[in-house]
Amino acid sequence: MNNRSKKYLVVVLVLSLCLISACKVRYSMTGASLTTEKTISVQYFQNRADIVNPTLSQEFTEALKDKFISQTSLEMVTDGGDLNFEGEIVGYSTDPAAITGDETAALNRFTIRIKVNFINEVDPSKSFEYTFRHYADYDSQNSLDAVEGELVPEILENIIEDIFNNLDEWSKKDNWKR
Repeated sequence: MNNRSKKYLVVVLVLSLCLISACKVRYSMTGASLTTEKTISVQYFQNRADIVNPTLSQEFTEALKDKFISQTSLEMVTDGGDLNFEGEIVGYSTDPAAITGDETAALNRFTIRIKVNFINEVDPSKSFEYTFRHYADYDSQNSLDAVEGELVPEILENIIEDIFNNLDEWSKKDNWKR
């Protein structure tokens, strides 16, 4: 190895060390850096929909908690977290989605709507209230009872993914009070 190569290697090593020492490890739940939030709390989501699935509140609340426990290093606390989720299930319905030539429904659309109030105690400007909704279509020859067990977990997973993956986007909007 000649002197020029040695000098080049030393410069690369020094620059690498400078870059490494300048970096800080930060955890993130949505791609944004969270440096001061340490705890999270998720309150029980009451079911206030016209049609009440008796297990939906518990399923959603626990699934939302599980998502943050498994995907972040935030500590789950019962109440008063730096980040706090509360809300209610406001919609649980099925409607015709595709009408055939004889005006009967070929598909039905099953929709769940959940109103979420997110409170960021560390940075209140990132708090928001928004109603998340997702749906799944099913063959109209099936009753909702027949497909509910398969569709509810799928819809809840989509809603929770929307909440989790887009948390920063929701909090940047000017008009999320819906």
